[in-house]
Amino acid sequence: MPKKHPTHLLAVLLLTALLSWSAYGQSAGLKLYISVDMEGVVGAVTGDQLGPAGFEYQLTRKLMTEEVLAAISAAREVGVTEFLISDSHGNGENLLIEMLPEDVMLVRSWPRPLMMMQGIDSTFDAAIFLGYHAGTTNPDGVRAHTISSGRLADVRLNGRSMLEAGINAAIAGYFGVPVIMMSGDDAAIAEVKTLLGDIEGAVVKWSYSFHSAKTLTPPAAYALIAEKVKAAIRRIDEFEPFVLESPITLDVRFKNYQPSQVLAYLSIVERTDAHSVRFVGSDIVEISKFLVFLNTYNAGLEP
Repeated sequence: MPKKHPTHLLAVLLLTALLSWSAYGQSAGLKLYISVDMEGVVGAVTGDQLGPAGFEYQLTRKLMTEEVLAAISAAREVGVTEFLISDSHGNGENLLIEMLPEDVMLVRSWPRPLMMMQGIDSTFDAAIFLGYHAGTTNPDGVRAHTISSGRLADVRLNGRSMLEAGINAAIAGYFGVPVIMMSGDDAAIAEVKTLLGDIEGAVVKWSYSFHSAKTLTPPAAYALIAEKVKAAIRRIDEFEPFVLESPITLDVRFKNYQPSQVLAYLSIVERTDAHSVRFVGSDIVEISKFLVFLNTYNAGLEP
């Protein structure tokens, strides 16, 4: 019987190990974080659709939920087995929880230390953003704002103006999680790509103004979101987490002058001009908690 060459045995052992590792990876599945806003949902253009008092709010809640369902279904097809969904618009109680699959988890309501990214940690393989919008300094985009359309004129991290997707990508990046896909209007997708690079973008509407857009129909939007989710997960190894250099300087500009005046009474806050304050945090988690305080605290808070 001929002797087997040692290199042949090594190759066989290596191939067996790789096949075993591949089978383990496939059976383990992927874990996906989904943060969901409403302004970027298909068909959403005005405040009448974005809050409980609006005449189309119930419809827009359903559209928002259907976009999430389309993303979940598509992600399952390409290996995702675990989901955490963050309801991140308005009161945080927009998604129709009864329509969600029984094996997903949902983050609801406020306040949350990590805002729109509450629950993210290093166990997630990737994050996607659905229904997102452009930032407050963007001259284009439906309902373009950052965190608060009524209060804030600019939010900067390390000197760069941020859309919410940028802040949230930095939180994900702190835990080593890349953002791989986002849906919203054309202005939002273009803006996020200048920050995060060539992530998959699902443009479900094209902005004409702050309250006007050309929009896909819901079925077309769901199909596009599903397509982009699959494409993103198939490319998952190409994406890198978005990590900001620490310490992080947060600059916030208010639309009114009194908030900056009162916040500057805190020794950790510097008033940089009549409308603006600066806070330096050791990392993005500290920045996030400060933003929660800034946008949530009032003297009349009750349980």
